[in-house]
Amino acid sequence: MSTALVTGGSAGLGRALATALARLGWQVVVDGRDTARLHEAAQQMGAGVRPVVGDVRDPRHRERLAREVDDLGGRLDLLVNNASTLGPTPLKPVAELGAEELDGIWLTNVAAPLALTQALLPALRAAGGVLLNVSSDAAVEHYETWGGYAASKAALDHLTVTLGVENPWLAAYAVDPGDMRTAMQQAAFPGEDIGDRPLPGTVVPRLLTMLAQRPPSGRYRAAAFAAAPQGVSA
Repeated sequence: MSTALVTGGSAGLGRALATALARLGWQVVVDGRDTARLHEAAQQMGAGVRPVVGDVRDPRHRERLAREVDDLGGRLDLLVNNASTLGPTPLKPVAELGAEELDGIWLTNVAAPLALTQALLPALRAAGGVLLNVSSDAAVEHYETWGGYAASKAALDHLTVTLGVENPWLAAYAVDPGDMRTAMQQAAFPGEDIGDRPLPGTVVPRLLTMLAQRPPSGRYRAAAFAAAPQGVSA
């Protein structure tokens, strides 16, 4: 049976992907900071899902996630670093970002996913696994007030692809899922109607296709893959 760990699994893309994997027969470890929301999400995902409440920035929480993987057999087929933050909202121009605010974005979006990946490399190696880090078009484009978040995603992209080069047995992907109708997107556009954005669930089949095809390590757009998953069952 295949095993996945998905951070930020209580809402948005993380929840949609974890749900799809569980329904395909995977064992899935999911985390989130909100106890009630995480357990409600895990309950709806069904059997084989292990919710772990905590903040991925906390080293003790990352240790607990690693222990959960050990308890499931010590191999990890898929690590999805999905948990992320925009930083302070309303979003600010780069010139107005304080050092502590930038540090907070960096810790959540870059340092924490790297540290979790480092901790789980032995489990990923045992499975010849896949690292999937959720990126953004902001990592390669330039949008007013998105600079702090965008810089963190650009750094995450670079670290992801370098991990793939340094660990050739590992498939390492930085994936831009495209705009989605999520709480994070709404926070970026307070008071605006974001109903025209697609739901996160529409991105999941493309990610499953990517996992089935297992292209070379690199940066990808989810939209480049057909929404027709195959070969990703447990």
